[in-house]
Amino acid sequence: MQRDHGGNADVARALYGGDDWIDLSTGINRRPWPLPPLPDAVWRDLPTAQAEAGAIAAAADWVGCRPGRVHPVAGASAAIQLLPRLWTPGQAAVLTPSYNEHAASLAAAGWQVRPAADPDEMAGADLAVVVNPNNPDGREWPPEVLAQLASRVGRLIVDESFADPRPDLSLAPALPANAVVLRSFGKFWGLAGLRLGFVIGAPDLLAKLREAAGPWSVNGPALAIAAAAMADRAWADDAVTYHSEASLRLDMLARGAGWTLAGGTHLFRLYQTPDARTAQDRLARSRIWTRRFPYSDRWLRLGIPGNRHEWDRLTAALPTCAA
Repeated sequence: MQRDHGGNADVARALYGGDDWIDLSTGINRRPWPLPPLPDAVWRDLPTAQAEAGAIAAAADWVGCRPGRVHPVAGASAAIQLLPRLWTPGQAAVLTPSYNEHAASLAAAGWQVRPAADPDEMAGADLAVVVNPNNPDGREWPPEVLAQLASRVGRLIVDESFADPRPDLSLAPALPANAVVLRSFGKFWGLAGLRLGFVIGAPDLLAKLREAAGPWSVNGPALAIAAAAMADRAWADDAVTYHSEASLRLDMLARGAGWTLAGGTHLFRLYQTPDARTAQDRLARSRIWTRRFPYSDRWLRLGIPGNRHEWDRLTAALPTCAA
């Protein structure tokens, strides 16, 4: 199963040369939360139970659930790999198109995977997987729709990796007993290198996940940074405001290149282009890297530029993509 990803700017460098690349191939916030100095012990010592509890408390407060329902993992990707192995394989329905690691990880764990175009097609599955809001097209479903879906399937995984700016979409505050929510810390806070995520679920499932992940599966600096960052509501409010306005600005620039909006979230936009390969190539010649998809000749996804320099580069490059 093909498992292509964004974030592969090394490929761009190899193909086009140059070092000053703007990587818009991911949905990672390019205005990251500012890192504070950390005590030496955070780097020197193994992470403590107190450090983990602090990150869990901050995450629980952020998503609106009890701390006993939250467990940190080494990125949402770690949970995507581990969860399918905690249950007996059966029939899995994955909302498609979507983040391709879900289907690939399920298949690798022995599940029979079928695509589904919307939640209604998932009824009867032993396991259903929904990304909300969806990557790459930004489709979204209110919590009540997903709660109803949970009642029609054996288990439900909801990947909310792009939901931090949209608390109204989260299933975490009223989580059905058979549902699991995944959160990615690195995307909204712009610190993907920490490799940190959170799983929200029933305590018995979290106990199995903890055992499967092993001790000290999340490093101390990640826990300390997450506890501070998730408590910084002023920064989060500013980040949501910036991306709300910036996404509209990007849409306007894309229309000038003859593209139409195919969807998106606060952190990325998806456009219908005349030819995605040509559009990606023309932007790459200005050292701006974007994301194409193997199942569409026309879709191109762009993250949100983070500063004036990046906006200026993109503004100058986009007219070269006009048909």
